[in-house]
Amino acid sequence: MSESLPLRLDRVLSRAEELRAKLAQGLAGAAYVAASRELAEIETVADQVAALRRAERELAEARAMIADAAADPELRRMAEEEAKALAERVAALDRAVRLALLPRDEADSRNAILEVRAGTGGDEAALFAADLFAMYRRYAENRGWRFEVLDVSENDLGGYREAVAEITGMDVFARLKYESGVHRVQRVPVTESQGRIHTSTATVAVLPEAEEVDVQVNDADLRIDVFRASGAGGQHVNKTESAVRITHLPTGIVVTCQDEKSQHKNRARAMKILRAKLYERQREATVSARSDLRRSQVGTGDRSERIRTYNVPQGRVTDHRIGLTLHKIDRILAGELDELIDALTAEDQAALLAAGA
Repeated sequence: MSESLPLRLDRVLSRAEELRAKLAQGLAGAAYVAASRELAEIETVADQVAALRRAERELAEARAMIADAAADPELRRMAEEEAKALAERVAALDRAVRLALLPRDEADSRNAILEVRAGTGGDEAALFAADLFAMYRRYAENRGWRFEVLDVSENDLGGYREAVAEITGMDVFARLKYESGVHRVQRVPVTESQGRIHTSTATVAVLPEAEEVDVQVNDADLRIDVFRASGAGGQHVNKTESAVRITHLPTGIVVTCQDEKSQHKNRARAMKILRAKLYERQREATVSARSDLRRSQVGTGDRSERIRTYNVPQGRVTDHRIGLTLHKIDRILAGELDELIDALTAEDQAALLAAGA
């Protein structure tokens, strides 16, 4: 344990005891709500700290018994077995407490806006983008999340030039935030007559969803254009001016939505995406302002960073940030992403712990 950690643990325990005492005294109104909320936030880690302290005391007692030359040999043998189990428990609790005390990204609990765009590779890249979009839809279904398509631009083969969705549920951003970056596929395209393997890419961006209170958008900063929807797959193409393009003049961010028949719905969806982009820009500015920023071992979320390769002929998926290769590409594309995401999360946590965050 670092020198400052025991003091932090003491503060957590004492604060939890203080809050419990206040609540037992019969707080009411806003004071009760505030104390209850704070206790709920620290109670789990306080319980873990208390369990760690108990295990440390029991381990010290067992080791004292082992060191006592006058003690009964049988008791010393039992103490040795107990000490081994307690040492493992102390190590596990110590890690759990350290993880619980890591600074949490306040965006982790938010819903997310998912954007998938075709990269290099023409029609094959668009088909790969559609495959990735379907993969995330299936993953959302597996997690019990709501997956709502906000906008899709298709090509003539059913691929996606661009697709945007809102994913709603528990800790969506925390699970998906490592997916941002360039995804690469190696396979024989359906348009390839010679059977040659091609490499194509698609770019994924996962943005924490922003509320109106998070981002103030002035109407004077917006240029809103309406036009007729276009592109393959549109059911109402060129019939009504329902498509909406919003340009945020100060930043130059442009958002287009044309998936709905209603201009009002397309505008609302475009504003939702715009807020997410502006909120993410604010978050990036805050992070880059920290001179001691630790560069994560699993990447920065930079959309230009190649993060993963899907090799279809070999049936493997490789995440380049952590050097993990899984030979089950069909299951991953079917939405079984937990093994990858758990490994990325564990690597990031380990890096944070090593940095003493």
